Amino acid sequence: MKITRRTGLIGAASAVALAAGPAFAQSPRKTLIIASNQDIPNFDPHVATGYSASMLLRNVYDSLVRVEGNPPTVAPHLARSWEVSPDGLVYTFKLDPAAKFHNGEPVTAAAVKFSIDRLMRLAKGNAWMLAGIVGDKSVEAVDPQTVRIALQKPFAAFLQVLPWVWIVDDKQVAENAGADDGQTWLRNHIVGSGAFTVRRAEPGTLYEFERVANGWKQGGGNLTGAIWRIVRETASQRLMVQRGEAHIAVDLTSEDMDALKDKAGVNLVIEPEFRTFSIKMNTAKGPLADVHLRRAVSYAFDYAAMLASAGYAQLMVGPLPNGILGHDSNLVVYRTDLERAKAELAKSATPKGGVKLTLVHVNGLEQQRRWALVLLDALKKLDIELDIKPAAWPDMVAMTKSPETAPDFFPVYQTANYGDPDNIAFAAYHSSRNGNWQNMVYKSARVDALIEAGRAEIDPEKRKAIYGDFQRLVVEDAPDIFGVLEKRKLAMRDDVQGFRFTPVASNAIELFGLSLK
Repeated sequence: MKITRRTGLIGAASAVALAAGPAFAQSPRKTLIIASNQDIPNFDPHVATGYSASMLLRNVYDSLVRVEGNPPTVAPHLARSWEVSPDGLVYTFKLDPAAKFHNGEPVTAAAVKFSIDRLMRLAKGNAWMLAGIVGDKSVEAVDPQTVRIALQKPFAAFLQVLPWVWIVDDKQVAENAGADDGQTWLRNHIVGSGAFTVRRAEPGTLYEFERVANGWKQGGGNLTGAIWRIVRETASQRLMVQRGEAHIAVDLTSEDMDALKDKAGVNLVIEPEFRTFSIKMNTAKGPLADVHLRRAVSYAFDYAAMLASAGYAQLMVGPLPNGILGHDSNLVVYRTDLERAKAELAKSATPKGGVKLTLVHVNGLEQQRRWALVLLDALKKLDIELDIKPAAWPDMVAMTKSPETAPDFFPVYQTANYGDPDNIAFAAYHSSRNGNWQNMVYKSARVDALIEAGRAEIDPEKRKAIYGDFQRLVVEDAPDIFGVLEKRKLAMRDDVQGFRFTPVASNAIELFGLSLK
């Protein structure tokens, strides 16, 4: 289905409405409204990343398995069953024969092979999750409903990453491959098997989802559609939920949550998850390419002030979230120490400061703005000026493509898509991720080697030792200001039913199981 990304989508909207009509014509519409400050940068399921893109993709596409529950567990999805070889290298999946794409064609093993091969071929989007694990000959369509995947090396988190590997209609993409493997075409076409499709796309304003008529999945809630509405200010999101103008808000501050306590008709979700917030530094270009200046900044930063304004949070201890496998709670990390900051500054190429640095943060995200001000105050003590620039998320993502376009400071929330240290370690610190918002520029051969060893090792105790070395090396390099671990904060109207919190990508709301009274 083609989606025109502009206002006034009468033709596309009518086509979807007609397609969806028979299933819902006799029942009232139930449209869920979600307020978010993050636009959706791309519809290509093998290119797009970020929580807003994940929200779209998990609702219009399907994966072999899905994640559910707390603690999160892997459950059948397109694959209704699977077997694993004793050595952990070969996975055989049996597809659900009921699964079909939006055009009515069955989801086949050939489509699964095509999708995984395309993801790895493009080496974008979520390909990092399987980098070095799945090769160009790993996936085999044994028969129309049997897929065999032979890993190049053991990978402890393999099943946990598959919920983020989306399956496309291979025939439609191949017919429209063009010169870029279908990337241009998939930017505004949906060829999935998910319970919803996109009815309207108005970048910067809203994205409207429509329930697919006669979808293959049984059960679910009563939603006929949903709207992902772009609302930049968190206070505005809060008021929309309070007034009943939105059903769910996903970007609220702790103050917003406190203001909503005991408000009639509002339920609050405040739950721990592996969600880090750090301020990444441009380690490849500009003054912060100097490790001594990065360490000076790390010592000068006011962690107590950051925590005081964070609300439901705790300070990070190094690059990995507290409580995850291998996290070293005794790790020696940077804490505010102005004398040590000045000593590191004296070793740098700018021993007296006198430089101007730039930080870019998400426009309207109040929490990031506050932490930017904390950094501004800290840098003044080193005679360093900070230029704070708000920007739209897609524009920020574009800035990370090269060291030359990347800002000096880039604040990032990273929510684990799977509860394994590999998620944060590989995405945020492996050099193959350079040019992405999770890791603009940081690279270290020693760190790369540890990350690769950690994801290939099956023995938990050996993995813990590997990730211990990883954490120490990263802290020594100081590529980030290691900030806080925030609890997930969601506000929703009490007429939303069927929501079940899962501590992975919980702000990428899954629509299928939800209902409205």
